[in-house]
Amino acid sequence: MSGSQTQSNVAAVVCVPTFRRPIHLEKTLASLAHQAEGVNFAVVIVENDDECREGKTVADAFLKSGALRGICVVEPQRGNCRAINRAFETALDSFPSAEFILMIDDDEIASPLWLLEMTGGARQSGADIVGGPVVRYFETAPDRATTLHPVFDPGLSFSRFIPSLLGSGNCLIRRHVFESFDAPYFDLRFNFLGGGDMDFFKRCRSKGFTTYWSNDAIVTESVPAQRMEAGWILRRGLAIGAINYQIDCKRYPSRLGRSLIFIKNFLTLPLSALRAVSMFQRTRCLLPTLHPICIAAGRNLAAFGFSPSPYKQPSRPNATPRDLPHLSM
Repeated sequence: MSGSQTQSNVAAVVCVPTFRRPIHLEKTLASLAHQAEGVNFAVVIVENDDECREGKTVADAFLKSGALRGICVVEPQRGNCRAINRAFETALDSFPSAEFILMIDDDEIASPLWLLEMTGGARQSGADIVGGPVVRYFETAPDRATTLHPVFDPGLSFSRFIPSLLGSGNCLIRRHVFESFDAPYFDLRFNFLGGGDMDFFKRCRSKGFTTYWSNDAIVTESVPAQRMEAGWILRRGLAIGAINYQIDCKRYPSRLGRSLIFIKNFLTLPLSALRAVSMFQRTRCLLPTLHPICIAAGRNLAAFGFSPSPYKQPSRPNATPRDLPHLSM
């Protein structure tokens, strides 16, 4: 992209970090290329696979054809937070006129009005951060237990202000939010664990930034068969617990804080059993019933040094980090 193009009057930049998902990435970029007119935007694609670079091949084809304008860069250091930080930093530096920095995952498809709804929600609400629903598309027919599981539940059902976002897969962040933080924006301690986005949005809340939920800004996520298996779903619960524990440790680093976290960990075990009973009464399914117990177990395992690393890059060329969660010391 030429210097004159990078300095053009771009209002929004859509960041797309990618790792070994060229087929999905092509669908993601195609959905961005077919956005309804009304927002002058560019894309920043970050290839996090410095070996195969299949994602860069797909991205370069879109950029060369003129279907999208923007930049594709390679982040050679692996990890979720490193790729996202590189995307944000590139967007901010390369497009100084952009007020809105958005993100979409490389396994998601944006609805045609997504960009208009996200930026419109930001302008109308005046919020600093905007999030939207991620609707799951299951590649194989799910059973009832899977569809009722909290991992696949969008959670919110109408537009309103909310305390903070839990994830960055469908989000908009105003430029001035980044200006209040030092880079890297996503803490690298969460690089392979996940949860860097949750930690960032909690820090945004503590600084007084407001968050708005735009329920019509829809993206669709493809859920492969691997992520519908009971083992993956249970390990995801463990990872959520570990993330919550690590965020608490970061927020309360003092000796007193650590003592309170120890007490909290201890109390989560019986409380999780009560939540499990409530979940079973609501769903009558074992898999979602185990979710609060897995979260509590994940917190306590993390306290003893067992840390999930779902974003640890596998050696198999066709595997993806999110398909292979595992525990490590």
